[in-house]
Amino acid sequence: MSISKEIKSLLKDDFAAFEKVFKSAMNTDVALLDIILKYLYKQKGKQMRPMFVMLSAHIFGEINPATYRAASLIELLHTATLIHDDVVDDSNERRGFLSLNALWKNKISVLSGDFLLAKGLLLSMDNHDYQLLQIVSKATQEMSEGELLQIEKARRLDIDDAVYFEIIRKKTASLIASCCAVGAASVQASDEDVEKMRSFGEKVGLAFQIKDDIFDFKKAGAIGKPRGIDIKEQKMTLPLIYMLNQMSISEKKRVIRTIKKDHDKPEKVQEIIDQVNISGGIEYAEKKMNALVEEALAMLQGQKASPYLNAMTKLVIYSIQRKK
Repeated sequence: MSISKEIKSLLKDDFAAFEKVFKSAMNTDVALLDIILKYLYKQKGKQMRPMFVMLSAHIFGEINPATYRAASLIELLHTATLIHDDVVDDSNERRGFLSLNALWKNKISVLSGDFLLAKGLLLSMDNHDYQLLQIVSKATQEMSEGELLQIEKARRLDIDDAVYFEIIRKKTASLIASCCAVGAASVQASDEDVEKMRSFGEKVGLAFQIKDDIFDFKKAGAIGKPRGIDIKEQKMTLPLIYMLNQMSISEKKRVIRTIKKDHDKPEKVQEIIDQVNISGGIEYAEKKMNALVEEALAMLQGQKASPYLNAMTKLVIYSIQRKK
């Protein structure tokens, strides 16, 4: 049994209650929108984010309807951002399905994403979940800032570790951080524990993104993600940054020039992939990733032993051992 299925089995009753709240939050009287939302619902993946919410809640208290609303708020936000990302990136596929913009074009896609964001706001406001809304709204702000910071820095393609970590902290880690924070907050955990879980989730999110970075340089066939995608999109990832930092100024300029001008040439992309593998960039990224996971798991020490604490540990380890 896979880790996600094992955890879903543990949280079977919780997921049943969550699904009811989530489906209810997506209700609409507009026929076109109803078709779109049903199409989106079919695309749900492993649902790792609701898992983080519910496991965090179980670790700190008695799970309750506020927890299911928190998980629904996260999923509404996450789905909306994926729709908007597909529009921004002009992507035609998502999780093996045609993206909304591929089927219904950009205008309808953006409006559908806006609808989901609004439904998340209403779900929280109608139930007076102000702390949960505050946590998730902060994550939404940081995700937008992270995307824009990445676009800004991509113009020069000359960034260091500090800038890279600031980008992925905002763009990726902030959402997982908010999952863990709202889970704890939904069961009235102390402010100190809510902040601890936010920091825990942030470390896990950083490690998760580094794992994605590493995928881009793995041997063909070893993982599900196509190779060199980040290079083709002119994104600076940790293995690549490490390699550039080991080069002379002239070599560094040559590689950056290749990424800017020849990122659409497979042979040039492959050349950079090979260089990164030789440079030790993958090993460097793995070391950073593993350190973050160790720091995250250390933050769980002292919590009362339970199947949910064990499941959280397994979920964190899975996030860096996954094959795609």
